[in-house]
Amino acid sequence: MLDNLPRGTICIEDIEMGMSRYLRKQVTDRDIALFAEVSTDRNPVHLDDAYAQDTIFEGRIAHGMLTAGLVSAVIGEQLPGHGTVYLGQTLKFLAPVRPGDTVLAEVTVTGIDIAKRRVTLDCRCSVEGRPVLAGEAKVLAPSRKFD
Repeated sequence: MLDNLPRGTICIEDIEMGMSRYLRKQVTDRDIALFAEVSTDRNPVHLDDAYAQDTIFEGRIAHGMLTAGLVSAVIGEQLPGHGTVYLGQTLKFLAPVRPGDTVLAEVTVTGIDIAKRRVTLDCRCSVEGRPVLAGEAKVLAPSRKFD
């Protein structure tokens, strides 16, 4: 996994409009199998090559929520980081992610309410420059006042 900045916490007092963080991760067969086990989503489009060949995807694809989880990793580890609490998330799945694809997950600050410790983030994932996920997250950011 490749991050653009170390993991940790950016407190609400230090967050700025346009701030952005990302990570890159190659989605492996093991990732898909582990996600299926943890989530109990064993849809054969994710796990069975023969079954998946006969779908509109013509092959296996990763769970959409596995891809969305990479956005969560950026939010929970980098921006705002440790201590962040999710308030909401919208997602649009734009294209499939396949085993072996390297996903770039990015978040950018688009709104800040310091008094309420609320941050709005534009969320995107892409594979080789092709958008695969878009959405918006609303989070409660940590504050130095409470640490």
